[in-house]
Amino acid sequence: MNNNQKIIEELHRAYWAEIETVMNYLAHSTNLDGVSAEEIKEKLNEEVNDELGHAKKLAARIKELNAIVKASESFSANQKTLQEKTDTTDVKYVIDAETDAIKTYKNIIEITEGKDFVTQDLATQILADEEKHKTLFEGFKKAYEPAEV
Repeated sequence: MNNNQKIIEELHRAYWAEIETVMNYLAHSTNLDGVSAEEIKEKLNEEVNDELGHAKKLAARIKELNAIVKASESFSANQKTLQEKTDTTDVKYVIDAETDAIKTYKNIIEITEGKDFVTQDLATQILADEEKHKTLFEGFKKAYEPAEV
Protein backbone atom coordinates (compact mmCIF):
# COMPACT_ATOMS: atom_id res chain seq x y z
CA MET A 1 0.00 0.00 0.00
CA ASN A 2 1.50 3.35 -0.98
CA ASN A 3 1.59 6.37 1.32
CA ASN A 4 -1.36 8.06 -0.38
CA GLN A 5 -3.53 4.95 -0.01
CA LYS A 6 -2.60 4.64 3.67
CA ILE A 7 -3.49 8.30 4.25
CA ILE A 8 -6.83 7.89 2.45
CA GLU A 9 -7.57 4.76 4.50
CA GLU A 10 -6.87 6.62 7.74
CA LEU A 11 -8.98 9.58 6.60
CA HIS A 12 -11.88 7.21 5.91
CA ARG A 13 -11.45 5.63 9.34
CA ALA A 14 -11.55 9.08 10.96
CA TYR A 15 -14.51 10.08 8.76
CA TRP A 16 -16.54 7.05 9.88
CA ALA A 17 -15.60 7.62 13.52
CA GLU A 18 -16.89 11.20 13.27
CA ILE A 19 -20.15 10.02 11.67
CA GLU A 20 -20.60 7.35 14.35
CA THR A 21 -19.89 9.93 17.06
CA VAL A 22 -22.62 12.15 15.62
CA MET A 23 -25.12 9.29 15.93
CA ASN A 24 -24.05 8.40 19.46
CA TYR A 25 -23.87 11.96 20.78
CA LEU A 26 -27.32 12.64 19.35
CA ALA A 27 -28.68 9.65 21.28
CA HIS A 28 -26.91 10.64 24.49
CA SER A 29 -27.96 14.28 24.21
CA THR A 30 -31.52 12.98 24.27
CA ASN A 31 -31.11 10.30 26.96
CA LEU A 32 -28.97 12.11 29.54
CA ASP A 33 -30.46 12.75 33.00
CA GLY A 34 -29.15 14.28 36.19
CA VAL A 35 -28.24 17.46 38.00
CA SER A 36 -26.24 19.01 35.16
CA ALA A 37 -28.11 17.24 32.38
CA GLU A 38 -29.45 20.28 30.56
CA GLU A 39 -26.05 21.96 30.26
CA ILE A 40 -24.38 18.70 29.20
CA LYS A 41 -27.17 17.97 26.68
CA GLU A 42 -26.66 21.43 25.20
CA LYS A 43 -22.91 20.82 24.89
CA LEU A 44 -23.46 17.38 23.36
CA ASN A 45 -25.78 18.96 20.79
CA GLU A 46 -23.01 21.45 19.96
CA GLU A 47 -20.61 18.51 19.71
CA VAL A 48 -22.92 16.86 17.16
CA ASN A 49 -22.47 19.89 14.92
CA ASP A 50 -18.69 20.02 15.52
CA GLU A 51 -18.23 16.32 14.78
CA LEU A 52 -20.37 16.58 11.65
CA GLY A 53 -18.21 19.51 10.58
CA HIS A 54 -15.12 17.36 11.06
CA ALA A 55 -16.67 14.61 8.93
CA LYS A 56 -17.39 17.12 6.16
CA LYS A 57 -13.80 18.38 6.20
CA LEU A 58 -12.45 14.83 6.12
CA ALA A 59 -14.75 13.93 3.22
CA ALA A 60 -13.61 17.00 1.30
CA ARG A 61 -9.95 16.06 1.86
CA ILE A 62 -10.55 12.49 0.72
CA LYS A 63 -12.04 13.86 -2.51
CA GLU A 64 -9.14 16.32 -2.90
CA LEU A 65 -6.81 13.31 -2.78
CA ASN A 66 -8.69 11.98 -5.82
CA ALA A 67 -10.47 9.24 -3.90
CA ILE A 68 -14.15 8.42 -3.58
CA VAL A 69 -15.80 9.10 -0.22
CA LYS A 70 -17.39 5.85 0.87
CA ALA A 71 -21.13 5.64 1.52
CA SER A 72 -23.10 3.81 4.20
CA GLU A 73 -22.50 0.24 2.99
CA SER A 74 -18.85 0.72 3.97
CA PHE A 75 -19.79 1.75 7.51
CA SER A 76 -19.11 -0.55 10.43
CA ALA A 77 -19.89 0.56 13.98
CA ASN A 78 -16.90 0.47 16.34
CA GLN A 79 -17.70 2.72 19.30
CA LYS A 80 -18.69 0.13 21.90
CA THR A 81 -18.27 2.56 24.83
CA LEU A 82 -20.69 5.03 23.23
CA GLN A 83 -23.68 2.73 23.13
CA GLU A 84 -26.79 3.69 25.10
CA LYS A 85 -26.42 3.43 28.85
CA THR A 86 -28.77 2.53 31.65
CA ASP A 87 -26.87 5.07 33.79
CA THR A 88 -28.06 8.20 32.04
CA THR A 89 -25.96 10.46 34.28
CA ASP A 90 -22.53 9.17 33.20
CA VAL A 91 -20.47 11.28 30.78
CA LYS A 92 -17.30 9.14 30.90
CA TYR A 93 -18.17 7.67 27.49
CA VAL A 94 -17.69 11.12 25.91
CA ILE A 95 -14.20 11.39 27.41
CA ASP A 96 -13.39 7.92 26.05
CA ALA A 97 -14.63 8.90 22.58
CA GLU A 98 -12.62 12.12 22.56
CA THR A 99 -9.52 10.23 23.76
CA ASP A 100 -9.93 7.81 20.84
CA ALA A 101 -10.36 10.72 18.42
CA ILE A 102 -7.19 12.34 19.76
CA LYS A 103 -5.27 9.09 19.10
CA THR A 104 -6.70 8.92 15.58
CA TYR A 105 -5.64 12.45 14.66
CA LYS A 106 -2.19 12.05 16.22
CA ASN A 107 -1.78 8.94 14.05
CA ILE A 108 -2.80 10.87 10.91
CA ILE A 109 -0.34 13.63 11.83
CA GLU A 110 2.40 11.02 12.21
CA ILE A 111 1.74 9.18 8.93
CA THR A 112 1.52 12.42 6.94
CA GLU A 113 4.77 13.87 8.35
CA GLY A 114 6.86 15.06 5.43
CA LYS A 115 4.41 13.55 2.91
CA ASP A 116 1.12 15.45 2.98
CA PHE A 117 1.21 18.78 4.78
CA VAL A 118 -2.36 19.73 3.89
CA THR A 119 -3.82 16.59 5.47
CA GLN A 120 -1.46 17.01 8.41
CA ASP A 121 -2.68 20.57 8.93
CA LEU A 122 -6.32 19.43 8.80
CA ALA A 123 -5.60 16.67 11.34
CA THR A 124 -3.85 19.20 13.60
CA GLN A 125 -6.85 21.54 13.48
CA ILE A 126 -9.30 18.75 14.28
CA LEU A 127 -6.97 17.44 17.01
CA ALA A 128 -7.15 20.83 18.72
CA ASP A 129 -10.97 20.66 18.66
CA GLU A 130 -10.99 17.14 20.08
CA GLU A 131 -8.61 18.10 22.90
CA LYS A 132 -10.87 21.05 23.74
CA HIS A 133 -13.92 18.76 23.77
CA LYS A 134 -12.18 16.26 26.06
CA THR A 135 -11.24 18.98 28.54
CA LEU A 136 -14.81 20.30 28.57
CA PHE A 137 -16.31 16.89 29.39
CA GLU A 138 -13.63 16.11 31.95
CA GLY A 139 -14.91 19.21 33.74
CA PHE A 140 -18.48 17.89 33.62
CA LYS A 141 -17.32 14.52 34.96
CA LYS A 142 -15.74 16.23 37.96
CA ALA A 143 -19.14 17.69 38.81
CA TYR A 144 -20.52 14.14 39.16
CA GLU A 145 -17.66 12.79 41.25
CA PRO A 146 -17.79 13.12 45.03
CA ALA A 147 -15.24 15.49 46.52
CA GLU A 148 -12.27 13.84 48.23
CA VAL A 149 -12.21 14.19 51.99
